[in-house]
Amino acid sequence: MKEVVRVPEASAKLTFPISLKQPGPKDGTLKCFIRRNRTTQTYYLYIGLTEALADDGKFLLAARKCRKPTYTDYLIYLDMGDMSKGSSTYIGKLRSNFLGTKFTVYDAHPPYDGAVVSKSRSARVIGLNQVSPRVPAGNYPVSHISYELNVLGSRGPRRMNCVMSSIPASAVEEGGKAPTQTEFPLGNLDSFPSIPFFRSKSARIDSAPAQAQDKEKLVLKNKSPRWHEQLQCWCLNFRGRVTVASVKNFQLVASDENGAAGQEHDKVILQFGKIGKDLFTMDYRYPISAFQSFAICLSSFDTKIACE
Repeated sequence: MKEVVRVPEASAKLTFPISLKQPGPKDGTLKCFIRRNRTTQTYYLYIGLTEALADDGKFLLAARKCRKPTYTDYLIYLDMGDMSKGSSTYIGKLRSNFLGTKFTVYDAHPPYDGAVVSKSRSARVIGLNQVSPRVPAGNYPVSHISYELNVLGSRGPRRMNCVMSSIPASAVEEGGKAPTQTEFPLGNLDSFPSIPFFRSKSARIDSAPAQAQDKEKLVLKNKSPRWHEQLQCWCLNFRGRVTVASVKNFQLVASDENGAAGQEHDKVILQFGKIGKDLFTMDYRYPISAFQSFAICLSSFDTKIACE
């Protein structure tokens, strides 16, 4: 009898490539880390295999920075060995404005039934079961990130606001649901002949009805730090997962404008922090995915002309 493979939300494991597009665990977090290569302007996401802050890890995603005259793209791939233009392993991107204060995360595949391609391509509605085997990668906006002027100065974290376009605010409430992608378009399979892609209908979670198109969207904001008298600096409790003070460090929680209250409002959904010169931890949980988390963290690396 075959064991039914469960999604990360229930198993707290990243079993197949599509798991990277599915919400993290409801109980606990998935502990990951990011390695930065300044020379090649590339970033690599791994999941930790031990309790150490960073070990050899298991590779998950890679990103390549592409600077343009008026914006910067961070292109995200499933394969660190093929980050070329037009690669079939491309799954999405992060795009910044010129100042590095506003970002949009684009998914190359529809995040839920009825998703609309951004106006950079034809704005057509596409359902998950309507994607043709050879459909080119699209631009489906799944998150909008903004940074504001750092009122605490260089010693405090930046002020962040993330609107999760594809996740309803109700996802963080008791019994709430977040959309769950169940498969990649078939064109992506050719690059991974030895990797089984998750297609088990028995383990599917229904995407939240109507999604965030017609409902209030989930908003994440950075958790406010507290002033530490002895250290004379603004501090956040990373529970030992961050060891180097940096303006890039942050923790995101559900905004109180979503109506999240009490324990749910204080629960850290994504945290990112420095542990070495080019090494950072990234811990995330439900209702966001590894792909969304990685993209949000990449925004912290970008130069903030108007926020520093």
